[in-house]
Amino acid sequence: MGTGTVVAPMPGKVLAVLVAPGERVAIGQPLVVLEAMKMESTLTADVAGSVRTVGAVAGATVAGGDVLVEITPDGSENS
Repeated sequence: MGTGTVVAPMPGKVLAVLVAPGERVAIGQPLVVLEAMKMESTLTADVAGSVRTVGAVAGATVAGGDVLVEITPDGSENS
């Protein structure tokens, strides 16, 4: 089961942010497009839920491990 925290797997540039805080997402839904080593990677949701925060900004450079999106998983709103 996923954690709801989506991090940059390696340093790169954010090409697109596809979600906003408060938006509902499904498992596998594209969240952020990251360019690293001249390749584009689409990072997807590992849980279904509601986007809590978006730390990614299009055009920004990120380090590996930077938190890009945080999702509150379905059923955990009361915890």
